[in-house]
Amino acid sequence: MKRSRINLFKVTSMTISILGVLLIAGTILIFAYIGVDAISDAISGSVEKGAEYDELAKLQSDYSALKVQYDSVKKEVYQRNNDNLTKTYLNAEIELVKAKSAIDDVKSALETNKPKSEVDGRIKTARYQLQVASQALNDLRALM
Repeated sequence: MKRSRINLFKVTSMTISILGVLLIAGTILIFAYIGVDAISDAISGSVEKGAEYDELAKLQSDYSALKVQYDSVKKEVYQRNNDNLTKTYLNAEIELVKAKSAIDDVKSALETNKPKSEVDGRIKTARYQLQVASQALNDLRALM
């Protein structure tokens, strides 16, 4: 009887030890999976943001080119000393300021890690504002 109790104790302690090792190994595997998944999401997220940063750079470049055109027209408008032309220029310049604000919104969304859909919406808005500012400049040139 003593022998069977000792054997039962050995079997029970061995079973508990094996289960403990399996639980520890399972826990390690779960945490490793979570870590790899988080790293994978971070890498793929930064790759997706790369295209959006490229679009931001293009928007800023387009804005800079448009700003140069506005500055060259500005001199000519003020030299002509025409109130109607000056008002039209100021309205067009307001559109340029709106475009700059929209581009700054895109930059802000990227820096604060907003969702892709929101960043894309802001990019679309910035493109539209640049088109409006460009059209306003073309309309101003038509008046000159």
